[in-house]
Amino acid sequence: MLYIQIGDTTLTAVLEENPSAGALAALLEEGPLTLEAENYGGFEKVGALPERLPQNDVRTAAGPGDVMLYQGSSVVLFYGSNTWSYTKLAHITDTEGLKDVLSGSETSFTLSLEPRAGGRIAVPSAAYPTRG
Repeated sequence: MLYIQIGDTTLTAVLEENPSAGALAALLEEGPLTLEAENYGGFEKVGALPERLPQNDVRTAAGPGDVMLYQGSSVVLFYGSNTWSYTKLAHITDTEGLKDVLSGSETSFTLSLEPRAGGRIAVPSAAYPTRG
């Protein structure tokens, strides 16, 4: 399971079985990771990773609850829909009220393998593209 802490809300997601999700889980085995984040396009919240993950991008229609890897360097949490080339990392199990949680003014979210864990702050490298 993947836990996503944003504000006072903890979202639960089921990790995909692919090399990218496996690499994310390995990164999180070192401890929770807090990503600086921003809303983008009215349908997603995106945060830059501190290191690249392997990507297996396919053009796909992402929808509410999808957790995607963008260009190997950013985690995207969807509360709306968009079609682009992504690698699917996980899917949030309960999407009720998801738009309210993700579209708010929070400027970070924490990824962890344990619920309600504090996180180390990720410093994205300028070499990695971010959205926006």
